Amino acid sequence: MAGEDMHRLQTHDLELGATEAVQKHYSRHVVATKPVSQRKLDFEHRRPRWLRECMAEATGVFYYVFPGIAAIASFTLNLESPVGVAAFGSLFQIGWAFTIGIAFAIITCAPTSGGHFNPAITICFAIWQGFPWRKVPYYIFSQVFGAFIAGLLMVGMYWPEIQTFKAESIAAGKGLVYNGGPASLLCTFPNPNQTNLGYLFLTEFFVDSFIGVVIWANLDPANPFVSPVSAPFAIGLAYGAMVWGFADIAISTNLARDLGTRIVAAIFFGGESFSYLNYSWIAILVNVPATIFATGYYEFLMRDSLSSIGKGHAVHEDGEEGLRRHITNTGHIETGAANALRGNKSSSDEYNLGKQD
Repeated sequence: MAGEDMHRLQTHDLELGATEAVQKHYSRHVVATKPVSQRKLDFEHRRPRWLRECMAEATGVFYYVFPGIAAIASFTLNLESPVGVAAFGSLFQIGWAFTIGIAFAIITCAPTSGGHFNPAITICFAIWQGFPWRKVPYYIFSQVFGAFIAGLLMVGMYWPEIQTFKAESIAAGKGLVYNGGPASLLCTFPNPNQTNLGYLFLTEFFVDSFIGVVIWANLDPANPFVSPVSAPFAIGLAYGAMVWGFADIAISTNLARDLGTRIVAAIFFGGESFSYLNYSWIAILVNVPATIFATGYYEFLMRDSLSSIGKGHAVHEDGEEGLRRHITNTGHIETGAANALRGNKSSSDEYNLGKQD
């Protein structure tokens, strides 16, 4: 087995993902409350790494999706409450449910799997950051599975109210699948007047691109404005901001979140959950090209790899010799990498190490 693969199999290693945000701060020096037994260490060593990662991704998506769809159910199923809708929720509450759910997902599960929680993010890590392609299929399956379980559990917990809502919706001649209907408790459907699929495509593409850039900026270890404490909440707030701005005109934001819960909707409310206004392909698939576009935008125009090398978060592919060759060819280097080469003996803003103007 290659050395890199062996490195990935170490119990203490963090998988590539949201963990990039903590590279400059992370340490594992917390003392256990009691001595760790050899039996426990042996058990943890024998656990299959792939199983731990799969379960962490599924659990993280569950933590993200479950609070969000529960907030949607709380809001939708209490429209006729005599005490008023405000007592049960609003789009503002729904946005915060997804925001905090995402933060909890990253905090809880990212140390094990890297905290992708979105097939598009997994694919982007494989494209730009060297995440192993062989892991992509089972990460995506786990993410969809986590959303599926979240949908099943929500339906089970709200089943009496959903049954009543179904009966009322059918009696009113509205059916079960429409925006604001029983199926929309689980996944996104456009408004009846939103028949222009190009408009829906562009809306989804913009929203997902916005989120993608924010995620990639938060996970950039050279970003001085992000800390391990703030990154989960900043990423969650990107989702929340889009919910607050665009939830009323149909957005999905995540392939796993939509597909997993849409399967549950199809089970309980019929196959129209996938065929309604020919919209489901937009909700399920657009997130992937949009996120690739967003992360590519960041990689090509905003990423500062030299700063990452200088601050110790990355290395040149040819080692120190390659870095010195680059410095010689370009003639100058920013503070971080210069300090790395000069032993942090200077604090000037820029060093001219080779060519002079």
